Amino acid sequence: MALKRMIVELGMGTDLRGSDYTKAAVRALKDALWHNSLTIAPALGKAPEDMHVRVLVGVPKPTLVDRAAVAAVLPYGTREVDVVEGGLEIMNDDGTNLTVIANVAAVVYLNVENA
Repeated sequence: MALKRMIVELGMGTDLRGSDYTKAAVRALKDALWHNSLTIAPALGKAPEDMHVRVLVGVPKPTLVDRAAVAAVLPYGTREVDVVEGGLEIMNDDGTNLTVIANVAAVVYLNVENA
């Protein structure tokens, strides 16, 4: 058996006033996940815990994201979080505060027989 990509979910999250990259990333992942109910695992005779979920986060400053906090959002399965440069920062008019925008792709894999 081999891991096969089954689903790609996309999300966007923000921290409007706190310049918190982790908060924006967590909100982006929740945006990607909370709009669906995945039934692919049971349809293939697998448990939800059998899923391998790779999360790719894009933010302007990747080192400011707590990967463990992002991974903790996932309700089950094996978790992998990668953070890359992307997203946006928007400075307020006074130059004193940033809005942070994060983008996320959550890719779900399952071990399935080769066809």
